[in-house]
Amino acid sequence: MSSCTFALFFGNRGFFPESLIAGARNEMSEVLEKLGHKVLMLPEDVTRFGAVETPQEGEKYAAFLKEHSGKYDGVILCLPNFGDETGAVAALQDAGVPILIHAYPDEIDKMDFAHRRDSFCGKFSVMDVFTQYQLPFTAFKPHTVHPKSGRFAEQIEIFAATCRVVKGMQKMIVGGIGARTTAFKTVRFDEITLQKYGITTEILDLSEVIQRVKDKVLSDQECKIKSTVLKNYTSWKGVPDDSFNNLVKLGVVIDEIIDEYKMDALSIRCWIELEKQLKIAPCVLLGELNDRGIPAACELDVCNAIAMYALSLATQSPATCLDWNNNWGEEEDKCILFHCGPVPQSLMKEKGQVIDHPMFAKALGAGCGFGPNVGRIKATPFTFASSVTKNGLLEFCLGEGRFTEDIIPEEFFGCAGVAEIKNLQDKLLTLGYGGYRHHVSVSPGNTGQALKEAFSTYLGYEVLDFAKRSTAY
Repeated sequence: MSSCTFALFFGNRGFFPESLIAGARNEMSEVLEKLGHKVLMLPEDVTRFGAVETPQEGEKYAAFLKEHSGKYDGVILCLPNFGDETGAVAALQDAGVPILIHAYPDEIDKMDFAHRRDSFCGKFSVMDVFTQYQLPFTAFKPHTVHPKSGRFAEQIEIFAATCRVVKGMQKMIVGGIGARTTAFKTVRFDEITLQKYGITTEILDLSEVIQRVKDKVLSDQECKIKSTVLKNYTSWKGVPDDSFNNLVKLGVVIDEIIDEYKMDALSIRCWIELEKQLKIAPCVLLGELNDRGIPAACELDVCNAIAMYALSLATQSPATCLDWNNNWGEEEDKCILFHCGPVPQSLMKEKGQVIDHPMFAKALGAGCGFGPNVGRIKATPFTFASSVTKNGLLEFCLGEGRFTEDIIPEEFFGCAGVAEIKNLQDKLLTLGYGGYRHHVSVSPGNTGQALKEAFSTYLGYEVLDFAKRSTAY
């Protein structure tokens, strides 16, 4: 897990004992470093006790943040006692990162004037004034929590994921390789809306990509390296050399495009030109990209490539784009999530097998679609997301579920898993009435709370409310 760097802010009221500040400075930095994070703290001699208790001291803290601009991912506003809310505003109104408001708990046997904190009350005051100033912040329950507790560690895990998502999504570049096929109107999106949220879309013509593949020489060093990587990635038993070699060259070309345009994520038109001209389907290349931390969606679903990027930032694990595909018998909270073969190998039970895509074999003849990496998705909790642009807004759906141990019949084509999601039927209706596509992105782990916090509090995205569905009963 990659660490975050947190700037620590300590609020103070002048008549509270300085020992509370000193203890908090030591405890907070020690705990966060043990959790794998880095800290930035205002030197103790810059203000009284290294805390902020006046607007003037807040300005000193703001100057400290400006000096360290770009070096911290979030701010933890710690209240060892009541704290001064006006000084906090002066210090943090231009922080430009997520702010977690944390309050120490009082101890029942330490309620005398020398030890009582009143942080419980002070947290309300800071939240109130921040709201008045429209300064976004994050707060968790319980209202007060000790830094050395397990609950605090859980809160920091969620906050760190929130910070990663906000930092990554504020300025991202998503690529689209090829035009949307006319049959896939479900993946239409609005580039201008995305740009409003700081998401730049770079679109390339697929004909240019195919020509670059044809111009590639297998003896080049980058092709040799890619060949070794792919051979070790999955099983290629029965795959013709020509198909393997074209996948190698396409993989190199996609890597070059990612570097040229500095793409954070991408989607690709995966049929039918690649199958007609190169005799391949790019599925396995997308899975390998996802395993490298470069979210890649098929069927030119740019919006799900964006969702995959957000998921991967939150979970720090590969994401994949799947279809809401099949019911699972009569079990209403279960369904099969599937795609032809772009699932990252790390999310699969066993090493996959690259095959000739049966859909293209039927449409174009055998041997025209080698590339799907087929297998089964391993049992794991997951977070799901998808996004759409509508009426000038970027909206996401978010939820959590788990892939079960249920066995999908061997003859079921592609890479799939049985997903269990609470109130699935209600969610499917909400998604359908909300204009969401048949795709959904997933990544292992439960990070729905962090994503929702990042999206709604800091990034200004709309988040679909599954509890307020507009459906026919």
